Amino acid sequence: QVTLTESGGGSVQPGGSLTLSCVASTSRFRTLPLGWYRQAPGKQREQVATITADNITNYADSVKGRFTISRDNDKNSVYLQMNGLKPEDTAVYYCQGPKTIGQGTQVTVSS
Repeated sequence: QVTLTESGGGSVQPGGSLTLSCVASTSRFRTLPLGWYRQAPGKQREQVATITADNITNYADSVKGRFTISRDNDKNSVYLQMNGLKPEDTAVYYCQGPKTIGQGTQVTVSS
């Protein structure tokens, strides 16, 4: 079973940046499609970004041009670089793999 561990959340002012990291405990990391989704209180879960094993990326319209997903197969890690953060980006962000998710990391955007 794959374990995903996120880090990098925190509080930031509007317009600021954060980078989320996720480390996976599997030797098959380079074959896995991965992604990030978020859940805000009272809102539906939203798929934020995905990346395939071939580094093909996809983004929700709400984050296009501001967020970048990437992976480092040598470090078993996937990242979410978030720039131009807005209050509406406030949520718990989860790293997602096939049939597994991480514990989540809180991102708060507030002045």
